[in-house]
Amino acid sequence: MKKILLIEDDTIVRENTAEILQLANYEIVTAINGKDGVEKAMNHKPDLIICDILMPELDGYGVLQILMRNKGLQKTPFIFMTAKTNHSDMRRGMDLGASDYITKPFEESELLSAIESRLKKRAIFKKRDKESETYIKENVNFDNLEIVFKDKEKFIYSKNETIFCKGNSSNFIFYIVDGEVKTYKTNQDGKELIIGIFKKNDFFGFTSFAHNNPYHENAVAIKTTTLYKIRKSEVFDLVKRNPQLAINFMDLLTDSLKDLKDKLIHIAYDTVRGKTAETLLTLYAANEKRSLIITRYNLANLIGVAKETLIRTLTEFRDENLIETNRNSIRIIDEKGLKEVK
Repeated sequence: MKKILLIEDDTIVRENTAEILQLANYEIVTAINGKDGVEKAMNHKPDLIICDILMPELDGYGVLQILMRNKGLQKTPFIFMTAKTNHSDMRRGMDLGASDYITKPFEESELLSAIESRLKKRAIFKKRDKESETYIKENVNFDNLEIVFKDKEKFIYSKNETIFCKGNSSNFIFYIVDGEVKTYKTNQDGKELIIGIFKKNDFFGFTSFAHNNPYHENAVAIKTTTLYKIRKSEVFDLVKRNPQLAINFMDLLTDSLKDLKDKLIHIAYDTVRGKTAETLLTLYAANEKRSLIITRYNLANLIGVAKETLIRTLTEFRDENLIETNRNSIRIIDEKGLKEVK
């Protein structure tokens, strides 16, 4: 019999929900507030947790953040049950690690279906973990990492959909299965400065990773993008078992820091032509198709210049037979010549 912890401060809702779950043949443990819920989660080790958000003592977000730090509970399915329906509230809960979100009032079938679905997925993940344990102890690195996460739930973001915002915190880093993402900041005038563009097999979102600090930037899907959200605990377990993977992550973070420093130097000291040439070469080297598909708006914000300035510079490069342009497409035809641009 599966054990469910129900954390709900409203007596009527708590008792009615508990009765429904008992009739569905679940073992039920109830808690009257967030603080009580954390204590009972630690003591009872439930198979699934259902939690209200607005509660005395400790709200639902606080409960989830505390449980995410507990190694024995951080993979336990966690469903928010609340009257809050604001999209930002839902996004905040999912970013912190919630598995699902049910709004009150709800149908009995909706609640039971969500529970059954999450318990089935958890069973699949447990089986996957056992089957892949031998493989994980072998030499896992960035080249075969997707095999380890092949059974994880994938999250799909539409073009221009926000993945996270400045000021948010998260218990995940993100791995791109397919698509493209940009991270950016905005100044006081609302001008956008792109910090990075990430493609298939790239990681991003490390800002909030180590100490759960708020993000310093925003992340948006440039086109339809499929992601894995990878929990901190999963990364730590992999790194612990695989020294090579630890080195990969160190290299990744070191390269990211170097790229950021180089970009700041280019923005501060390079000419517009030099900055544009350097950026095109960097993007070109990382692009398998050898033809850059990027909007003039995004490219200008990546370089740190006005769109009109970028267009003039690209026109000069085209007239000098350094590049070919076609709407959002740019192809370098004289790589050596572009490298000599100052």
